Amino acid sequence: MPLLVFRSLSRCLLVTALILVLHGPGLWSHPAIAADLAPTNNRNSQTLTPYLNRAIQRITEFQLDNGLKFIVMENNEAPVVSFYTYFDVGGVDEPVGKTGVAHFLEHMAFKGTERIGTKDFTQEQQLLDQLDQVFAQITTARAKGDKTGEQKLQEQFKQIQQQAQDLIKQNEFGQIIQMAGGVGLNAATSADATFYFYSLPSNKLELWMSLESERFLEPVFREFYQEQEVILEERRMRTENNPVGQMVEEFLDTAFTKHPYRRPVIGYDEDIRNLSRQDVTDFYEKYYIPGNMTIAVVGDVKVDQVKSLAQKYFGRFPQRPPTPQVTVVEPPQTQQKEINLTLPSQPWYFEGYHSPAFDDPDSAVFDVMTTILSSGRTSRLYQSLVEEKQLALMAQGFNGFPADKFPNLLMFYAQSAPGRSLDDLSEALHGEIERLKMEPVTPEELERAQNLLQTSALQSLNSNMGMAQLLVKYNVRTGDWRNLFARLEAIAAVTPEDIQRVAQETFRPENSTIGRILPESNRQ
Repeated sequence: MPLLVFRSLSRCLLVTALILVLHGPGLWSHPAIAADLAPTNNRNSQTLTPYLNRAIQRITEFQLDNGLKFIVMENNEAPVVSFYTYFDVGGVDEPVGKTGVAHFLEHMAFKGTERIGTKDFTQEQQLLDQLDQVFAQITTARAKGDKTGEQKLQEQFKQIQQQAQDLIKQNEFGQIIQMAGGVGLNAATSADATFYFYSLPSNKLELWMSLESERFLEPVFREFYQEQEVILEERRMRTENNPVGQMVEEFLDTAFTKHPYRRPVIGYDEDIRNLSRQDVTDFYEKYYIPGNMTIAVVGDVKVDQVKSLAQKYFGRFPQRPPTPQVTVVEPPQTQQKEINLTLPSQPWYFEGYHSPAFDDPDSAVFDVMTTILSSGRTSRLYQSLVEEKQLALMAQGFNGFPADKFPNLLMFYAQSAPGRSLDDLSEALHGEIERLKMEPVTPEELERAQNLLQTSALQSLNSNMGMAQLLVKYNVRTGDWRNLFARLEAIAAVTPEDIQRVAQETFRPENSTIGRILPESNRQ
């Protein structure tokens, strides 16, 4: 299980592995630099400072007149470059009743443009409009209970859909990138943001500028209804047919009463079914604007060339008014909450505590505290619950759930060992939490956690793409990408007193939500 560095984007991988619900050489690839950056028991942030300063000197930022921001880092070790396009919009920004639209738009962004992905866009556009019209009629007939009318409309819909399909050049966008030597073409949607990324040979910089700007300047949301079925199946697999997925959805809806973090990023089934192509278009036009975009370019490039091409291609985006921001504040929780689900599953235990956002001054303390409790086989939870007491098959925790732009949850989860009860497991977990509140952690534990976090941080930065991800995130979330490097210093500065103080403030019963998955054999 990977360490959660800086409460960074790597968290998405851990969450995905847990719940199945959410969806080239780097800067320090040179052996001498990598060796100098690897923390040891005697190494601290001052020792790392010269190398971090060297990294900072390679970074340039600039902003186009329309508000779109670029962060460029030169790394000429190999002729490759990674691109990371970050939209500061996610599930929290969705209108009520339109959950899943941000994730849906991520899918649509790979379908091409008026020139890419089609044999005849003029004819295709007419068919796409007809599909929307007939689909609306189907919805009306279904609401009226007119099964005969609905069946006829469905047949008409299929005929038009096939005609539109015949005009599509399947996956042409991805094929262009693959033929140009591109790798890692992908995207992801979180509650906070949506990001698109891939890498290319450095001599394909202008190709990337052309392709990436075109797909967000004039996207065509073709194959909308086919993709709707894909997303519904994804939801069935990850949530409805997955006991842990069901618990996570219930857990968030219980732990949060007001904030949109309570809603699933993939969306509710009914909302997904009722989304129209116009809904996705409206969301795109409102939120996919230059002021919400930050792009990182890391690799074998020259800043002047990136600036020139950025102005040529992304300068075409019209400036737009700022989008509304989420202002809902989750009220303080005043009593413990519980969810018990009886499902065909092994027993699972979940416990979450409300915790502050990513940019909180104590954010580094939460990282170190969570690492001491639950990162790896030397952590307290693993040693106590798994090794010594043999109450659990696994026990983990992480902060920043379901995302971290706003105040969120510090989550613990564990699967009970055969023949062991969830009550015993819960009691043991609380014993470790109370110990953290009552006793300062040892210097050895603190140093080990700090070293683990620093090492994991540097490993995340040991690729162009890893650096691109974190530069963008820190720039958007904290206002300055330099805070990425300041985070190493903050981690090194955490004290036992900091951890004890934050533990006492956070681990209060009235601040917690508990979830249990009980096997169906326990049904009364």
